[in-house]
Amino acid sequence: MERFMEQVVFKYLRAEPEDHYFLMTEPPLNTPENREYLAEIMFESFNVPGLYIAVQAVLALAASWTSRQVGERTLTGIVIDSGDGVTHVIPVAEGYVIGSCIKHIPIAGRDITYFIQQLLREREVGIPPEQSLETAKAIKEKYCYICPDIVKEFAKYDVDPRKWIKQYTGINAINQKKFVIDVGYERFLGPEIFFHPEFANPDFMESISDVVDEVIQNCPIDVRRPLYKNVVLSGGSTMFRDFGRRLQRDLKRVVDARLRLSEELSGGRIKPEFFQVCHTKKDYEEYGPSICRHNPVFGVMS
Repeated sequence: MERFMEQVVFKYLRAEPEDHYFLMTEPPLNTPENREYLAEIMFESFNVPGLYIAVQAVLALAASWTSRQVGERTLTGIVIDSGDGVTHVIPVAEGYVIGSCIKHIPIAGRDITYFIQQLLREREVGIPPEQSLETAKAIKEKYCYICPDIVKEFAKYDVDPRKWIKQYTGINAINQKKFVIDVGYERFLGPEIFFHPEFANPDFMESISDVVDEVIQNCPIDVRRPLYKNVVLSGGSTMFRDFGRRLQRDLKRVVDARLRLSEELSGGRIKPEFFQVCHTKKDYEEYGPSICRHNPVFGVMS
């Protein structure tokens, strides 16, 4: 670890550690022992004047301030941090990570690349085998996007393929010849595994919107509303076009469905039968306050 930090500070940053304060990031479930070890290295070996170790999710929330009004800036929210290897859903309340509610999703950038590689391989489009992964990654970064409705998206490509199908040109690393492949359904099927993970991983069936909702519901009730109001995307795998819009829509559907169910179970919807079981003014004048001892559901008073 110390040798690694030496390479970072002197070779890549080309900085004198004694003259600078350092900001270090850590994963959401980093252990206190790791923090202490890092502090020992920075203060004792490099003699830095100051050190701040922050969870990446908290820094992502702070970074979102640049697009908000001063009154809307908060350190409470849900951070979806998706990189190449794993996706974390991290709840943060007033700058503190709620560690017991963090969930990770086994779907990230690498899985999208593998899935696109598999789709291209099934079509046998003539990609050199040794370059299939590299080609899939390039297609993911250049052409992929999130669609609002996968069925309509298939139909759109079938009706007007010339408009939507793109061409990717690569160079064979062995014979230096060009190869051209059509990129069609892969454009939206790749990142769709965030919302339909069963396409790529049969062992995991929960969409990212369901996971976000589950994380928020596991948090203390007094922070749930602020968490729903502030969802921040972080990491390269959240940069697909319309990712945020699709997540917002699906999350709203999940919440609305629960609210409708809650209304029905709690009697929030007043049915016409309600008026048939009410105590009327006429009954009150005839029988007096004693009518409230009787439940009209069970029949007429005698």
